[in-house]
Amino acid sequence: MANTTTTTSQAITCKAAVCWAIGKPVTVEEIQVEPPKSTEVRVKMLCASICHTDISSTRGYPHANYPLALGHEGVGVVESVGNQVTNVKEGDMVIPSTIGECQECENCISGKTNLCLTYPLKVTGLMPDNTSRMSIRGHKVYHVFSCATWSEYMVIDANYIIKVDPSIDLAHASFISCGFTTGFGAAWKEAKVKSGSSVAIFGLGAVGLGAISGAKMRGATKIIGIDKNEMKKEKGKAFGMTDFINPSDSDRSASQLVKELSGGMGVDYSFECTGVAPLLTESVKSTKVGTGKTMAIGIGVDTIVPFDLLAILYGRTLQGSISGGIKPTSELSIIADKCQKEEFPLQELLTHEVQLADINKAFEILKQPDCVKVVIKI
Repeated sequence: MANTTTTTSQAITCKAAVCWAIGKPVTVEEIQVEPPKSTEVRVKMLCASICHTDISSTRGYPHANYPLALGHEGVGVVESVGNQVTNVKEGDMVIPSTIGECQECENCISGKTNLCLTYPLKVTGLMPDNTSRMSIRGHKVYHVFSCATWSEYMVIDANYIIKVDPSIDLAHASFISCGFTTGFGAAWKEAKVKSGSSVAIFGLGAVGLGAISGAKMRGATKIIGIDKNEMKKEKGKAFGMTDFINPSDSDRSASQLVKELSGGMGVDYSFECTGVAPLLTESVKSTKVGTGKTMAIGIGVDTIVPFDLLAILYGRTLQGSISGGIKPTSELSIIADKCQKEEFPLQELLTHEVQLADINKAFEILKQPDCVKVVIKI
């Protein structure tokens, strides 16, 4: 258990999941978490979940700064606040975001992107002032993006958190803090899938299932899910998938199989949710010549990948997306509201739970074919 005898002006000693170097096992360690600075909050974490980016972070993506306190999806209660924080107070339930929203910079007021210039996606593993609030045995500790959710306590800049209703299901709140929202937003907000259109989703993890939900909510009538795991078929159907392709069952390419299910022309939209290098070209080729649009929302450790230029020379469009284009302050609350109204079957995402002390079991569970999301009880 974390030390709860300290005051808000003191450092807290608590447990956290830490990776010491690329390829090293994740261990649960005692770390020190300092009080928040003026624009920051310290959060007592209640629940977290595993995103594949967390696995990539143990392999050097998005940065290779160690020791690294893991986790970026989660939900918790504000324990203390800096003297300039006005958007939340002690006791508020909050979820973290990888980006902020100042509502004043060129990008925020453009209406074209969620990528705030004032509070951008941080890939240094440090706070916005390039320091850390965490340490272990005298070593500075880094985090993945804006925070470290696999920890009993964490400090995060207040511009990277969103207040949620305290009655929200904790696991569901954790899911929408990154993975599910990334997929949902890519279809619902970024691509603006048109009613009556056709869609292909490559990879049916939490991101892909979110994309299915977004496409369904926008009125897509054909939603094709592609995954080598046959057990993802029922999950996809639960979120609104109409057709399923297991490319392992055929010697034809995934894009050919998609075209066979879409009148030979391909689909109007595709979403690449895996980060598997060859699938970027396949996802683009699965769309219609001249008008097809592909959203790249999955990423692996290798950020430079081979690509068939002919796939887009034929008039197709390829676009990237961070957090599904969702603005954390003004739009993530909409998704949280839909979550509480049970407009998504988020219970289908939760397949396994572990305690923080058993974090390494979670990595093994992820390899099981029936696993979608692992929740970490803090």
